[in-house]
Amino acid sequence: MFVYSPNKQSLAESPVRPDDVRAHNSALLLRLLWADEEGSARVDLARQSGLSRATISAIVGDLLETGLVQEGAQRASRGGRPATVLRFHDGAGTLIGVELGASHISIVRTDLRCTILDSFAQDHDVQGDPVGALALLGALLDRFCAAAEAPVLGIGLGVPSPLRRDQPGRMSANLLPRWADIDLLAWTEARCGLPVRMDNDANLGALAEHWWGAGRGIADFAYVKVATGVGAGVIIAGDIYRGAGGVAGEIGHTAIDPEGPRCRCGLKGCLEALVGTQYLLERATERAACGKDRPRWAQPHPSLAGLIAAARAGDPAATELISTTGHWLGIAVSNLLNLVNPSRIVLGGRLTAAGDLLLTPLRAALDQRALWTSAEGAEVVISSLPQEAVALGAATLVLQDALSDPRPLLAGRSSTAVSAAR
Repeated sequence: MFVYSPNKQSLAESPVRPDDVRAHNSALLLRLLWADEEGSARVDLARQSGLSRATISAIVGDLLETGLVQEGAQRASRGGRPATVLRFHDGAGTLIGVELGASHISIVRTDLRCTILDSFAQDHDVQGDPVGALALLGALLDRFCAAAEAPVLGIGLGVPSPLRRDQPGRMSANLLPRWADIDLLAWTEARCGLPVRMDNDANLGALAEHWWGAGRGIADFAYVKVATGVGAGVIIAGDIYRGAGGVAGEIGHTAIDPEGPRCRCGLKGCLEALVGTQYLLERATERAACGKDRPRWAQPHPSLAGLIAAARAGDPAATELISTTGHWLGIAVSNLLNLVNPSRIVLGGRLTAAGDLLLTPLRAALDQRALWTSAEGAEVVISSLPQEAVALGAATLVLQDALSDPRPLLAGRSSTAVSAAR
């Protein structure tokens, strides 16, 4: 069973306002029921929460009316009357998660357990064509919201940019200059009329791993996404570490080679300029032009999937390009281990399809550069989540909010239930 703990607090330690005891207790029971997929009887809730049976009965009655909780079969007697099992209703609401990558948009629709019910992805030059990207995003949101069989509780957005605390809807003008005047958070809220949350894509990848993937049950780990851009989501003591301004985790813009190529951020020798998809394919194009015969993986032009496939087939040039990328990435991961000391590094992004061709040189770099005290016991693994991991993390962000403070959720469901009854 996954124990829900969004803010390092036990459920009984959530802050209580004197004028809002009922809302607090309702939230407490709802989270307990969500966390126990097998279901709980009222007597179990009383024992776990410390609330009286009378309070439990009153609140459970409210939760049953909203449809968020359902009664199941009776459990065999344990010395008293048979107890009715209560279960959180995963299908009572819908979550929408979106990833705006630099070169694609992916979207998922999930239930309240973040089980993916539908997904879609399409390549698009997001960083260079914001007008077209917004048109595509709007159409996808309309389609996925219309297809939802339960009320849509909110939309999560993952973006390929750090987000400042004082400008939560705007992507970096330095990295994505064509998006400088667009408040994506406000645009989506106005477009859909729903609550919207937005975060950096690597942070959401880390969140997805923490709830559903290789970071589940691990208090300190890091998720590194390698795509067009490169970023890290760092989980410390169970929470995403965001830094003073909200932009922690920009591992892609740490200096790996001071004499290296110029990065799109304006700095030289950044990790992204060495391992990011755009730069990797530029080097692949140069390499393909050096030989007498243009290799098959470069016809008509190199692609990441083609390069990885060629390396897996043993092509020397493709193998060397992937190996060099793994080496540079290993140096960055070594620095991350030395600075933060996570117990696990989870790698995500399309480049990870290279598997051991990437991991072997990466681990060799760790052996050479990471302090043994930092690397001892640390694992480097490839994410087992689907390609929509960031979009899944975006949906999880909405779910996390709803479980942290479910009062809007309870109020909305109560209104729906009353309207249906009328």
